[in-house]
Amino acid sequence: MELRQFCSQSRVVIVAGKGGVGKTTVTAALALAATRAGLSVLICEIEGKSGLAAAFDSAALEYDEIELAPTLRARTIAPNDAMVDYLESHGMKRMSRRLANSGALDVVATAVPGMKDILVLGKIKSLEQEAIADLIIVDAPAAGHAITFLMAAQGLLDAVRVGPIRKQAAEVAELLHDPARCQVILVTLPEETPVNELIETAYEVEERAGVALGPVVINGCLADLGTAVADATKLGASQFGAPENASPEFGAPAFSGDDIDARVVANAHAAVAFQSERRTMQQAQLARLASSLPLPQIELPQLLSASIGRPELEALADALVQGIEAL
Repeated sequence: MELRQFCSQSRVVIVAGKGGVGKTTVTAALALAATRAGLSVLICEIEGKSGLAAAFDSAALEYDEIELAPTLRARTIAPNDAMVDYLESHGMKRMSRRLANSGALDVVATAVPGMKDILVLGKIKSLEQEAIADLIIVDAPAAGHAITFLMAAQGLLDAVRVGPIRKQAAEVAELLHDPARCQVILVTLPEETPVNELIETAYEVEERAGVALGPVVINGCLADLGTAVADATKLGASQFGAPENASPEFGAPAFSGDDIDARVVANAHAAVAFQSERRTMQQAQLARLASSLPLPQIELPQLLSASIGRPELEALADALVQGIEAL
């Protein structure tokens, strides 16, 4: 599948997954990939505590949009800000100011279960209707909250029969249930517990929330080392030798070049064997996921980096593009 075709399937993509699986990183990489296809992208961050801005070396996200890269913008959407925005757009600017100044916004937003989520989703719906960007990518709450987040509209439709709240909930439900407007991409790690949670979440998203699912993104996949053992042996022999009878320092014994070569090669073999075993375990989890959940899979590599910055995001975007084109 062509990248532009994939990124144009839905105008809103909600990225969700268990906490710690890298959904914010996937959100950023997907956004970069979409810009490569010539699309303008807006990232909407929900919980206000992701590392999205830091990955782009940007200031912290606020309710107003900021530019992260050419044709890529981002913002955070908090319920209180969304409520003020809603009231002002419906001719109640004075009321919104009074609520903000009195501190009553939290009381109003929590008066009805699901109200905070519907305020956020309502803002996303408005951005989609305004065609503010070719693609809106939502960095959703962690998996547990993501289900209640996506079901908020249906809950309010069941509870509220008339009025502006029901109208807002109905419009949000229309967005969520239309695959041409919205889909969910779930992120996981190739490990037993995250895979179990993803399978459970996927069925709840599709059956209970009624939102279409895109491919599953598996983060942190180990590479197939292939000939790495032979390469490691050559590396040890050519680069890690030491002069024979080297002088000891701080009481350390002297080793011959052959001794050090042997240790390096042995350690390289052990490292390769360990990674190969880990990859076999990962592949077993991916096979189990495929048998339980008939959705395409896109694998992203494990990055050996202490932090995620622009170079790492570009590398993940490369992998995403390859995975998308293979669909």
